[in-house]
Amino acid sequence: MRGHIEKRGKDSYSIKVSVGKDANTGKYKYQWTTVKGTKKEAEKRLGEILHQLDTGTFTKPGKMTVGEYLGQWLKDYRPSIGPHSAQTYEFFIERHIKPAIGQIPLTSLKPEHLQRLYSDKLSTGRRDGTGGLGNRSVRYIHSTLHKALQSAVKLGMIARNPADAVDVPKVKRQEMQVMSEDDIHTFLEAAKSTPYYALFHMALFTGMRRSELLALRWSDMDLLMCQAFVNRTLHRLNNGEIIFGETKTGKSRRMVALSPRTCSVLQEYRQKQEQNRLLAGHPLQESDLVFSHLDGKTLLPDSVTHAFMVLAQRTGLKGIHLHSARHTHATLMLKQGIHPKIVQERLGHATISTTLDLYSHVSPGLQEAAAKRFDELLSTKPANEPEKEVATKN
Repeated sequence: MRGHIEKRGKDSYSIKVSVGKDANTGKYKYQWTTVKGTKKEAEKRLGEILHQLDTGTFTKPGKMTVGEYLGQWLKDYRPSIGPHSAQTYEFFIERHIKPAIGQIPLTSLKPEHLQRLYSDKLSTGRRDGTGGLGNRSVRYIHSTLHKALQSAVKLGMIARNPADAVDVPKVKRQEMQVMSEDDIHTFLEAAKSTPYYALFHMALFTGMRRSELLALRWSDMDLLMCQAFVNRTLHRLNNGEIIFGETKTGKSRRMVALSPRTCSVLQEYRQKQEQNRLLAGHPLQESDLVFSHLDGKTLLPDSVTHAFMVLAQRTGLKGIHLHSARHTHATLMLKQGIHPKIVQERLGHATISTTLDLYSHVSPGLQEAAAKRFDELLSTKPANEPEKEVATKN
């Protein structure tokens, strides 16, 4: 038996694994690892250690550096986090984390190491060019480290997560730029002369994310019932590869009701697309993308974003970009008195608190309207309420 598990305490298990014979004594050597958690988690860790021994990637926990651990963590967890997220994690690990603290032994990593890392990344004028990051980027470095180190805690490689004891810089929320009703009419009128009219119309009238819009197939659309079904996303990796993946959260997988006007735009767009495909010798299929090039190839996300920004500038809309369409859709709905729960469902936010937090700037107007309506409700006496007699003294 190459390895076995022994229960140590209420929520603790020890893993004993044979790592081969000692070259000098000829005796078998064993590696002990403690796992805090369930027996199932300990069994999973045992399997990981045995796999690492078979592939030659095993490093004793006491000697493993932060850089070595992060590399192994990214390799082990890449399938569960998806290629796009893995690419982002890898960028921050290789560009910012490993050069700064990668050489520190994992078991010696302390909160002060992370605090100094965040402070250095926020400072400007560094010769190596790694300073001067914004608060949001530093927070992403922190979230990457926290997630990775929390896995090390579960596997019993470290006793506690040093990222728990670090002060993280707050992100100052920037004011969202949204379009007015007149802006939308002006923008869409100008968009009619571009290949992106239907795409930009749908972005404004549904609030869907760019990745969701570009991943839509005609099989995801029901133009008779005016519905779109969001069940995947499209991303372009740094190497140019186009990938289709899962939605951002479970709530992002949803049905989005389309307005009659949007359905009309899409029906006309599909008819033209079918005609152009026939002329090009590529008949339209239900599995084809809704928004694509003439030959059916995917639109590049950055090209779509750039086209939206150029059109916005041409129509005099400063500070407006593609994601502004999502903010605009949410803001206008809330101002019209649409319940935030409906807005959350349309946008695919994980919780209603996310929606309320993001669009708190709309709340003052809504609260004033609510106060006015409450006042009107109580200012009118019910018609069937009897008059009260006032007692008088003789």
